[in-house]
Amino acid sequence: MYSKYRLCCLILMLFFSACQKEDQVAQEIAAIPVEIEINRFDQEFASATPSNLIQLKNNYPMLFSEEVPNEAYIEKMKDTLQAEINTEVSKAFPSFENEQAELEKLFQHLKYYFPQIPTPKIITLAEEVDYRNKVILNEDILLVSLDNYLGEEHHFYEGFASYLARLQTPDYLISDVAQVYAEKLVPRSTSRKFLSTMVHHGKILYIKSLLQRFQEPHFAFDYTTAELDWAYANEAQIWKYFVEKSLLYSSDQKLKERFINIGPYSKFYLELDNESPPRLGQFIGYRIVEAFMDKNEISLEEMLTLEAEEIYNKSNYKPRK
Repeated sequence: MYSKYRLCCLILMLFFSACQKEDQVAQEIAAIPVEIEINRFDQEFASATPSNLIQLKNNYPMLFSEEVPNEAYIEKMKDTLQAEINTEVSKAFPSFENEQAELEKLFQHLKYYFPQIPTPKIITLAEEVDYRNKVILNEDILLVSLDNYLGEEHHFYEGFASYLARLQTPDYLISDVAQVYAEKLVPRSTSRKFLSTMVHHGKILYIKSLLQRFQEPHFAFDYTTAELDWAYANEAQIWKYFVEKSLLYSSDQKLKERFINIGPYSKFYLELDNESPPRLGQFIGYRIVEAFMDKNEISLEEMLTLEAEEIYNKSNYKPRK
């Protein structure tokens, strides 16, 4: 009885110690000075006329190709579809104050964990609804296409699958920005093994979870709250399936389509498929990386350079049943 009491006290002490450390980190991050420059090119182009095209090109040379004649950009200014996109973006984002405040928090976190990364100049666009390129990072310039954040019910996305349209909301803008930075920070994996692919994406999600700590946890995974709850509740069964089917060291590239790539759900070829969230291989990779970081004294930068098998072997990953 006495030993149980001591164990409970130790657990409580560790819990409160962890909470105090998290609070201290949060305070340190909040104290980091960050000023971001946001240029509303979407608004400037929407109000532009052929007479000030040259000035626009001088102000934003990275957005104009020398191979494209001025007449093509003038035609775009007059295009009715472009005009509609401009109008819808202007209605959804008349100002960018809320988004700027969230971005400043994100870059405070980025500065804390990766102080060598420069804070970019941000340019907002109103383009052609390319959901594959919502956010583009080019050295110290970050391009954000606001036409991809108009809300999942917007008529621009009527032809989209529901699992894609759901991500076309302002709620996921921060996640998309965190994604491009995490992808830049995580070295590419040369291994074709499923375990390596999982851990590679697990590293990306681990970074995102740190950068997005000021948001609800599900945003870093591009999940809903219910989807993230499902993943945690079924984690042991997911892992058991991967192990029993001998998938960890498989080089079958179809596993990416089933458990890594974006889609409506993960594909176990079982009745539960329609209930499951997509990309559960990424989620398990995150849990392996998280277990590794919890059990090993190592810097974030060092972890990113380690091979997947070393991370897995030293993680002692065992999901709760």
